[in-house]
Amino acid sequence: MESIYHSTIKWTGNLGQGTAHYRGYARTWDISIPGKPTIACSNDPLLGGDPSKMNPEDLLISSLSACHMLWYLHLASSAGITVVAYQDMPSAVGEVLKSGAGRFLSMTLKPVITVLPGTDLQLAEQLHHKIHEVCFIARSVNFPVDYQPEFIIASLSDNT
Repeated sequence: MESIYHSTIKWTGNLGQGTAHYRGYARTWDISIPGKPTIACSNDPLLGGDPSKMNPEDLLISSLSACHMLWYLHLASSAGITVVAYQDMPSAVGEVLKSGAGRFLSMTLKPVITVLPGTDLQLAEQLHHKIHEVCFIARSVNFPVDYQPEFIIASLSDNT
């Protein structure tokens, strides 16, 4: 089965003279998809971008982390593991060559996962290593992705 995805990227950085001068335009744009909130973006702050806006690197690591999370929740549910909270703080290492060309070298997912007492933590950890075989985003990147999950056992009084 094939899926088709669409997005509209609109440059918002024309400061009056377009790209007539290298420093005369902003590296900003909007991402819009009908029926969804618009996301205002900029390039990496190291390259003069607006640090208050998402940049392509932020979006890529966030997308990979979210895809991993969704598959983890699915696999956990199928394995009888009840997850009551999940938060990830992914980090990635990139390089920029003298030519200006850049790429990601690696990424590490660091999910903190809260599970119910009695959970098989070995099985819960092993599920992470199956996700790269099925996650749409993870299967599409060409850099290694490492997993460093931390598990928290929910207390019986938690209403998480």
